[in-house]
Amino acid sequence: MLKKRDLHDVPALFDLMIDPEVFPYVRHKADTSDEYYFITKQTIEAEERGELISRTILDEWGQPIGTINLFDIQENRGFLATWIGKPYFGKGYNQIAKEAFFKELFFQLDIEGIFMKIRRANVRSLKAALKIPYVVNANELYPDVFQWINRHEEVYDLYMISKEQYMFHYYGEQTSEEEVLEA
Repeated sequence: MLKKRDLHDVPALFDLMIDPEVFPYVRHKADTSDEYYFITKQTIEAEERGELISRTILDEWGQPIGTINLFDIQENRGFLATWIGKPYFGKGYNQIAKEAFFKELFFQLDIEGIFMKIRRANVRSLKAALKIPYVVNANELYPDVFQWINRHEEVYDLYMISKEQYMFHYYGEQTSEEEVLEA
């Protein structure tokens, strides 16, 4: 479902990224395939320096369909950014990718918190975030971060997933599954 970023995936990802329903929501935009190769190479190098964590989202046939990233990592917290190509909207890939990414971040990479800055006008992202049972609105919990993301104009809401909330949910789900199997 997820793999480390690879330059071989650039052509497929670029074709998906430039769709007008996807492009406005991509953090690192590129107008040409060559530019996207350059951005992807920079992303891979930034991950090697520990500045971000980036994965390519794959469909069930191993084809690249989008990316999921944790940017601006400070104090073991960072900002989530995800995009999926339009042909894959509404098929559950976003939620599956997030689950796999969160598991990697919290269990393997020592991340303590994931912030999500969601543009209030982005209904698709807001609905996706609210489907996550362990996400909380963090506008008041982290007022300094909320003010920083809205420093030019208040257009974003801040959401947060803490390692603690994720673990509580994860182990609660494991216990529920075990109880069902025992019954």
